[in-house]
Amino acid sequence: MPNTQEPGPNPSRETVVPRVLIADDEELIRTGFRLILTSRGIEVIGEAADGVQAVAEAERLRPDVLLMDIRMPNLDGLEAAKRVLRLLPHCRVLMLTTFDLDRYVYAALAAGASGFLLKDVTAAHLAAAVRLVNTGDALLAPSITRRLVERYATTHEADQVDPTRRPATAPAAARTVSIHRDLAALTPREREVLALMGRGLSNIELADALTLSEATVKTHVARIFAKLTLRDRAQAVVLAYETGLVTPGGSAAD
Repeated sequence: MPNTQEPGPNPSRETVVPRVLIADDEELIRTGFRLILTSRGIEVIGEAADGVQAVAEAERLRPDVLLMDIRMPNLDGLEAAKRVLRLLPHCRVLMLTTFDLDRYVYAALAAGASGFLLKDVTAAHLAAAVRLVNTGDALLAPSITRRLVERYATTHEADQVDPTRRPATAPAAARTVSIHRDLAALTPREREVLALMGRGLSNIELADALTLSEATVKTHVARIFAKLTLRDRAQAVVLAYETGLVTPGGSAAD
């Protein structure tokens, strides 16, 4: 899982244009992403055609955000992401793939990725995702978040019946999480924020839903992480389901 607790708001990164490195084995994809990002005022500082080159270029160029394809020759994107994050812990990695499969979601989160997007993402969404993770936030699309936590909830319920059960298919996040589960430390507003995070809402969406400023939402999120000893947004989502604050296929608990 990611190295440390998800960082809080970073004003300097919010105002600086993200410097992006694009790693994908398809030249057409790299060119398309470069055009999309540069046309929206985001600086693309380099490209890489395989995992080995991605690591080398990241070390040389020190990007703020790395767009990394999961499936690449020589060194796959997941292992490349791990190496980059060991070298550059402040770099934010956005994983991209054509394949909407659970195992890639879990593996990307385990590698320390800040977000996961399908390659058919819209141009506007791609640019917004790059800007979002550059501020220190994490990006999980609601559909991906829902599948992640619903699979976790199923695994967790089975483990409650048979604690010795350790299926090979259980996601790494479910096997390694060790966090406080008592929500009593949270204020009513913080519980509300956590419940909406469990539904996959970004900070901007939280601000809209709660009629708050984004800065206030970020403060609430940081306090939730601190009070519950959470490392990142993925753990917060899992906790919301594990405690019953949100139920799979249902709505946030009252």
